[in-house]
Amino acid sequence: MAKCQRCGRGPMFGNNRPWSKKATRRTWNINVQKVKIMQDGKPVSMRLCTSCIRTLEKA
Repeated sequence: MAKCQRCGRGPMFGNNRPWSKKATRRTWNINVQKVKIMQDGKPVSMRLCTSCIRTLEKA
């Protein structure tokens, strides 16, 4: 499942709207990457969204 282990963001839901305006359901999955981060001096593997990865790099 595409869910960030840090912020908890998950897939978003909405409608496809083609030219005919016929609404069909669709999902937008967030960009989740498997990364290793240092936590309490130990490397830990987590599934984080790209916005959380960018925030960690700034700190």
